Amino acid sequence: MSRLRAFGAAVVFGLVVAACAPAARPFPPEGTPEGAYARVAVALAEGRPRDLFPFIEDEAQWAAYTIRKERARSLEVARRSFPKEALAPLEASYGPDAAAPDGADVFVRIGKARGWFARLRGDLSGVARTEIDGDRATLVTARGTRYPMRRRSVGIWGLSAYTAELTADAERATRDRARIEAAARDYELSRAGGAASSSPSAARAP
Repeated sequence: MSRLRAFGAAVVFGLVVAACAPAARPFPPEGTPEGAYARVAVALAEGRPRDLFPFIEDEAQWAAYTIRKERARSLEVARRSFPKEALAPLEASYGPDAAAPDGADVFVRIGKARGWFARLRGDLSGVARTEIDGDRATLVTARGTRYPMRRRSVGIWGLSAYTAELTADAERATRDRARIEAAARDYELSRAGGAASSSPSAARAP
């Protein structure tokens, strides 16, 4: 299996690099759209989807980190205040992202669940041309697929294909955290009210 994977990686690498770089420079520089695409292709062919994370745009990376932070905060609050039956579904839903070591791991989990990497791997081909307009670019493959890209703050180019979904997920995670904090306050008030009503002084109150 490892030999087959290595062969597949070599084929993809040769296909992509041959179409996006001159013979005198067999591997495009990282700071070009072609170089970013070549590294994405090799990482996918070698089964390393986490290595795609540097090659998505900054906004998408920030969103992945936000998802991780908000899910962790949500569970922290819920674990203090929610009853067991209400906490269990949150643990199942939020737990993987809350426990993720890094935003890159959140990106990989979501990408696998939504089939991003499988679709991208199935569409890899050589680069036909690149259209650059300031900090934005469109890389067009030999199959006619167009990949929008944006120059990252560190100077390399990142794919824009996943930004909208990750940003929407981050906004949802932020709203969920606010909702859970409100529910936690309600649970705490309910418990406090129940304790007061069962105390001797409460029982003697008119």
